[in-house]
Amino acid sequence: MEERTLRLALIHQTKGASRVLLRQFLQFDPSLKFVFSLSVKDLTSNFKLSSKRASTFVTHLHSVSNRKQLLTNLSECALLPFWHPNYPRSLRSIPDAPLLLYAKGDIKLLGKDSYLSIVGTRKCSNLALASVKKVLPPLLNEGFVIVSGMAEGIDSVAHELTEDLGGKTIAVLGFGFQYCYPKVNKPLMQTLAHNHLLLSEYPPHIPPRKWHFPERNRIISGLGFGTLVVEAKERSGTLITVDQALEQGREVFAIPGSILNDFSSGCNKMIQDGAKLVQNAHDILEEWEVQKGK
Repeated sequence: MEERTLRLALIHQTKGASRVLLRQFLQFDPSLKFVFSLSVKDLTSNFKLSSKRASTFVTHLHSVSNRKQLLTNLSECALLPFWHPNYPRSLRSIPDAPLLLYAKGDIKLLGKDSYLSIVGTRKCSNLALASVKKVLPPLLNEGFVIVSGMAEGIDSVAHELTEDLGGKTIAVLGFGFQYCYPKVNKPLMQTLAHNHLLLSEYPPHIPPRKWHFPERNRIISGLGFGTLVVEAKERSGTLITVDQALEQGREVFAIPGSILNDFSSGCNKMIQDGAKLVQNAHDILEEWEVQKGK
């Protein structure tokens, strides 16, 4: 592994680091060599860190424990910095693209041409399950890789059905690979790591945190040419992914539902606002052909 990747990975997992700080470092010196000679004063004066944060960063960066953790992480997964040839092309153009991805499983899935992100409610109905079962098979037959977040509900359904139908899927996680959230999805996570692909921007030893999940949603939407929303309330966390998809210039698809069902209100509102109504896979494939022709 090249030294620049190792330097990025070590800095990335250092306490006090952030995506903003890493971008500043890379802009100053793409090799990142200079970071290891920075003092607390340098960080406070040139990068506007507080004294406490700067001290934490410098101490942890040079600690033996941090380097040991890096060696452990390297033994558990692959590292994909943004300059790596296997780094997903579709992510390079999104705002705040992850500078480093951790990958576990079939990395060849990142070289495919067509991806669709599927998201929705954590408590999906039988109707939503039937809708996914109707839409998925033709998409998988066309070679689409299904992207989701391994959450309860629609996410898990999308991964599990893709596995059952012999397709390929990518789970983008809001935590490191040493953890599983929700815990009930541990068998699913093992299956995905063995037969498909797990992706995370968090090192393997980082546990799930509440703010990680909105952050990872930009990767879910960014990987796909579009995002399909199967079921969602009008005030749903799913809408964060939809907003990010729109910001990234991606297509947004929604499966309509009954006006009597709160879990359909979000999808129905999206359609009112311009999302493409999906009745079958053809509605998505039609848009994909348009995108390919651009």
